[in-house]
Amino acid sequence: MKRKASRDEEVVTGEGQVASKAEAKTGVVIPHALTVRQLADILGVSAVEVIKYLMRSGIMASINQVVDFDSAATVAADLGYEAVKEAEASAETVEKYRYTGEDSAAQEPRPPVVTIMGHVDHGKTKLLDAIRQTNVVDTEAGKITQHIGAYQAEIHGQKITFLDTPGHEAFTAMRARGARVTDIAILVVAADDGVMPQTVEAIDHARAAGVPIVVAINKIDKADANPDRVKQQLADSSLLIEEWGGDVVCVLVSAKQGDGISDLLENLLIVAEIQELKADPTRPAFGVVIEAGLDSSKGPLATILVQTGTLGIGDNVVVGGTSGKVKAMFDDKGKRVKEAKPSMPVEVLGLNSIPQAGDSLAVVSSEKEARAEAQQRQQEGGRVGASMAPRLSTLSAQIQAGQVKELNIILKTDVQGSVEPIRSSLERLGSDEVKVRIVHSGSGNITESDVMLAIASKGIIIGFNTRPEPGAKLLADSDGVDIRCYQVIYNVVEDIEKALAGMLEPTYMDVVEGHAEVRAVFSMRQGKIAGAYVTDGKVSRGAQARVLRNGESIHEASIASLKHFKENVRDMTAGFECGIGIDGFKEFEIGDIIETYTREKVD
Repeated sequence: MKRKASRDEEVVTGEGQVASKAEAKTGVVIPHALTVRQLADILGVSAVEVIKYLMRSGIMASINQVVDFDSAATVAADLGYEAVKEAEASAETVEKYRYTGEDSAAQEPRPPVVTIMGHVDHGKTKLLDAIRQTNVVDTEAGKITQHIGAYQAEIHGQKITFLDTPGHEAFTAMRARGARVTDIAILVVAADDGVMPQTVEAIDHARAAGVPIVVAINKIDKADANPDRVKQQLADSSLLIEEWGGDVVCVLVSAKQGDGISDLLENLLIVAEIQELKADPTRPAFGVVIEAGLDSSKGPLATILVQTGTLGIGDNVVVGGTSGKVKAMFDDKGKRVKEAKPSMPVEVLGLNSIPQAGDSLAVVSSEKEARAEAQQRQQEGGRVGASMAPRLSTLSAQIQAGQVKELNIILKTDVQGSVEPIRSSLERLGSDEVKVRIVHSGSGNITESDVMLAIASKGIIIGFNTRPEPGAKLLADSDGVDIRCYQVIYNVVEDIEKALAGMLEPTYMDVVEGHAEVRAVFSMRQGKIAGAYVTDGKVSRGAQARVLRNGESIHEASIASLKHFKENVRDMTAGFECGIGIDGFKEFEIGDIIETYTREKVD
């Protein structure tokens, strides 16, 4: 490396070379994807400074998190440099292997891909069992679906592909990874149980995906079955069936006795015919991983749904961050097949490692190309074409740039009664430039499923008198999902209105520093002190803290005292026990969680 120069004179390029700042404006070399630490090294600044610039762009990233070229280029521009992408052809390679749903003129009709969703124990797998005329249910642990499966059925000489998922969470998780595999969603509702909270969630997740819904009212053979009540409940959830003047197909079925199954399949074919589903079987195959695992004798196995083209034995493939050559393929009945055409699910043998559900498969010309593309995808974190969700702080600029035409919102409140007034208030805020759309609403804490839906629909999450669960917060931070929590309805509406108009003031976000679990309570002269064990991060004297009981915050104040045995200490890290006193709070109970945090300004 050349001599060390001042930041104003020189900058380090991606190859470790040093160039003058004048040269850097046209030649700072940045890879297609890199970590925050690597970007800091390239730009010759500290990682903290890079994180600050990313935050100003609405991107929350840790020092080891991977960012794409566009985000890195924005930081470089803020520092006065112009970025040049390293190996520019790699972007073309990614584009080459991304399936957009468009094929050549040699298109042929393909079978529809159908996902079955609904509330637990409403008969989703039993319905699929009746369709396939097999007995999958009895092989499942507890007779509840434990994994994702893909199967094909045939009626009147036409095939239909079914995906049996553990729920709408898995369906949306695949969408969040960029996998759009479903053409039609079957919503299974038990006639004796009616529409349940998970049913409403499934409706919202299917709508967010933009796929038509076919309702199957199951268990009509039961004595207490009431299909009319179910239809009314569906109407209350804004799902109006054809019989009541809507456009949603509804079929009464009994998976147990086999009634209505033929009608359901025929209606699926009608809905599919309206969509005019086609693909090109002559091109190299492109598909999506439905599930994957490791077999003790066969090695890595992946269930692939072919979306277009034809996958054959001997094809060189790249799947997510891995590659391989197709050695053998098996259909849903376990029989060996030589090729798989569009909409056909097959189990593929021959991959070098286990891919993830939602990873894309592409056929390439050689093993060398497959390995190179797999390595490129690994650098990108395994995702192809993933894009950041919008943030309120940058929403107006994105609207003016034409990047956002619709603001998708996931709304979570403390009680169900708060949903409708907030929902109606937000939906009235739309304009000609951008529409406000409530993708999903419900009560309770913000969960990982909510974050997955926000990622998949490129939306933001609004919480009213509720907060994100720890896992949801981590997922949101890693994927750049904007979570805003409020305690006053007026503030919710005002912030969205200001964001749409480009007048939103800078806000502050809570950055969690650590957690401590209360394992004993000591009575002191000044009140009760918590004997706590620091489970993660650190606890500092004077830091802001909230006391969580059963996941709910019951008190927020600063840490007044922090002791290790009898010694006063400034902070305690994970793995140590300490005594904690909090301003104005003396009602500790064993099992309480003390969460410490700082408030940082988000520009």
